Amino acid sequence: MFEDLLSEEAQQRVITSLVTIGVFVVVYFLLSRSSHRVLNRLVGKGPEGESRVDTLNKVAVRVLQVALLLALVIVLGGIWQLNLGGVLALGAVFGAAIGFGAQDLVKDLIAGFFILAEDQFHIGDVVKIADTEGVVEDIQFRVTILRDLEGNKHFVPNGQITVSSNYTAVYAQPVIDIGIAYKADINQALAVMKDELDRMAEEERWAPVFEGEPEVLGVQDLADSSVVLRARMQVLADERWTVLREARRRMKLRFDQEGIEIPYPHLTVYQGEAESPNPLSG
Repeated sequence: MFEDLLSEEAQQRVITSLVTIGVFVVVYFLLSRSSHRVLNRLVGKGPEGESRVDTLNKVAVRVLQVALLLALVIVLGGIWQLNLGGVLALGAVFGAAIGFGAQDLVKDLIAGFFILAEDQFHIGDVVKIADTEGVVEDIQFRVTILRDLEGNKHFVPNGQITVSSNYTAVYAQPVIDIGIAYKADINQALAVMKDELDRMAEEERWAPVFEGEPEVLGVQDLADSSVVLRARMQVLADERWTVLREARRRMKLRFDQEGIEIPYPHLTVYQGEAESPNPLSG
C-alpha cells in the first residue's frame, strides 16, 4: 500500500525525514539532560549556585527547543527540496514589522536577558519587583512569574522591572522593634532583650540559622505611648521571617515574666466643668 502510493524517491525522502526527526529528538534529550551538568560545572556549587543553575537550565532548554525546531525545518526543507528563501525573506520582513510595532516586547526580552546575565535573582528566591512580592516560580524570555504569600500568581513583564529587591540573597538582617511603657526601666529592658535573643541564638534549633550574635541597637523612638527598643539579627536569608516571628513571641513572654509592660495606644478623655456665668454680664 505504502509503495503503491509513493514513488521510490518519495519513499526515500519520507524515511530520511523520519530518521532526521528521530535524530533531532535524540539530540534534544541528550543536550537537555547534559545542560544541567555542564552549567553546574561552570556556575559552581552551593545553595546560590544550584538555584542559578536551575534558572539558567530552564532558559537554556527553551533556547535549545527553538534552535532545534528552526534547524529541523531547514533540514526537512532541504530533504524535500523546498525553496525556503521566500519564506525566510517573508519572516525577516515580518520580524522587522514586529520589531517596530512591538517595542515593549523587545524591551521585555532585553530586560530578561540582563536579569539572567547579571544574576539578579533565581527561581525560588523571594523578591519584590514592580511593586509585587512573591517567590520566583519561573523566569521566561518576556515575563517573570511570581507566587505571593496568598498563592496568587503574578506575571510581571521584564521590561517593567526597574528595581528588584532580593530578600533571599545569602543573608538577611531582620530588625525587631519592641515598645515598652515610659515608666519601665529602659536599661533593664535592653538587658532582657539582649539576654533573650542570645539564648535563642544558642539553642540547637536556631544556632545553625544565626550568622553572628544578635545586636541590641538601643532606643529607636520615643513614640506617643511607648519607648521603642530596636535589635538586629543576622540570619540565613530564607529564615528571616521565621526568626522574626519566634523572636517577637519570646520577647512578649519574657517581658511579661520580667514585669516589663508592652503598652498599647490609648486615649484618656478629661471632662471639664462648665464655667459659672458672670454676674456682671448682661
